[in-house]
Amino acid sequence: MLQTLIVAGRDRHRLQEIAQVAGRFGLGVLTARLGLGSTEEDADPAELPRRTRLALEALGPTFVKLGQILATRGDLLPPDWIAEFERLHSSAPTLPFDDLRDAVETALGEPPETAFASFDPNPLAAASMAQVHRATLQDGRAVVLKIRRPHIRPRIEADLRLIAQGALLAERASAETRRFQPVALVRKLAGAMLDECDFTQEGRNADRLRADFIGEPRVVVPAIHWQFTSDALLVMDYVDGIRLTGPAALQAAGIDPAVIAALGADVVLDMVLVHGRFHADPHPGNLLCLSGNRIALLDLGMIGHVSPRRREEFIGFVQALQRGDPALLADILGTWSAGAGVAPEAVRTAADRLIARHGGPLVLRAIVTDLLAVMRETGLVMPGDLLLVFKALITIDGVLAAIQPDFDLSAALRRASLRIVRSRLSADHWMPVVQEMAWELGRIGDDAPRLLRLLVRRLEVEPAAPAAVQPDRAGPRWIAAAILAGAAMIAAAGLLG
Repeated sequence: MLQTLIVAGRDRHRLQEIAQVAGRFGLGVLTARLGLGSTEEDADPAELPRRTRLALEALGPTFVKLGQILATRGDLLPPDWIAEFERLHSSAPTLPFDDLRDAVETALGEPPETAFASFDPNPLAAASMAQVHRATLQDGRAVVLKIRRPHIRPRIEADLRLIAQGALLAERASAETRRFQPVALVRKLAGAMLDECDFTQEGRNADRLRADFIGEPRVVVPAIHWQFTSDALLVMDYVDGIRLTGPAALQAAGIDPAVIAALGADVVLDMVLVHGRFHADPHPGNLLCLSGNRIALLDLGMIGHVSPRRREEFIGFVQALQRGDPALLADILGTWSAGAGVAPEAVRTAADRLIARHGGPLVLRAIVTDLLAVMRETGLVMPGDLLLVFKALITIDGVLAAIQPDFDLSAALRRASLRIVRSRLSADHWMPVVQEMAWELGRIGDDAPRLLRLLVRRLEVEPAAPAAVQPDRAGPRWIAAAILAGAAMIAAAGLLG
């Protein structure tokens, strides 16, 4: 209670704004469901998802990001809520550059008109967190400046404090809300928002993805100009391309929609299954088509990560469906739902249903839609990192289908299998494993002299066994030889490390 009063007092002005917006959009029903003390209102329940989405947009980037994260929780929310949250966008009116000038000059150490050969004070684009302007480097390269809006970070931090406290209260008050694990959800939200506030994080994301595709010239990630970049300002190459809105515009520009669709699928699958690092929001605005049938990846503030174990589970999920193997699928669903208290019979029933409906050819959107419906009905859950993977794959599936209506993602999955195998055989894959083994063996090796002395001392004081069971006198020598062999392995591991 004391913590609630402290947070409410510190951020009371923002709390009043949030309450006013909630009242304006008639969200009393929703806050009552969350156990936050509001009263029920006479309103059309069918309109609640839309009104919630509009309220989140009105409240700004923190709440928009919260809704976008909730849009990945198809295992908990019904389709009408997911559809509305998928429409969330972060927009804001443009600001006169004079409102941004102090922040830019502080970041650059000089006015942009002298730092660059040319600078356009008219904004190219605007969102609730940043505004974008064009410029030209002294060497003639075209760049864009992504400028963080003034005073946005303190507001985001206040929002995060209030949301965190609300999540804690809701989790305590409502059993229905506890299924969403709101406290954990807010931790994820805070990490995403603070990363996006720091534009150096987006720059590092761009550098990492560019390195992942260093051998693929058809994938373009804008170069970051670190001499100008800071937490409040990101300067990167300007990319002029065509958005993936339909095949006609691509064909008019001499770009083959079928080639772009195949490349886009390969890129996303490589990010997820080979590199374990992927663009978490690959919607049409963040992908551009370039001449020569190339793709550019933009807006890299939100990057998802997939551990090797999760990659194996995802591949197993796909293989179980392709083979029609309900036992394998049940094992995977059970692993994902471990700790959720779901009965094994419910897991097997869910696996049988999915195999019966989707075994064979893969239609990703239909599979995931049905999977999430089954999870909501049975109480099965999916790890958050995999939900983000499925969300990204569904998004790219929809984007690519728009430019190539008969596009088949399962063909791309088959092509990806060869690249997955190659990546597992590469030195880059195995060297971290070998180094970790070398480290562990080296750590054990530090204790080897002490362990050897204890073993010899034990052998010396061991009483003689009766003749009938007298051990082979060569035994200690074999033990010593084994220890020496182990020492040799440790030495070799040290050389490898």
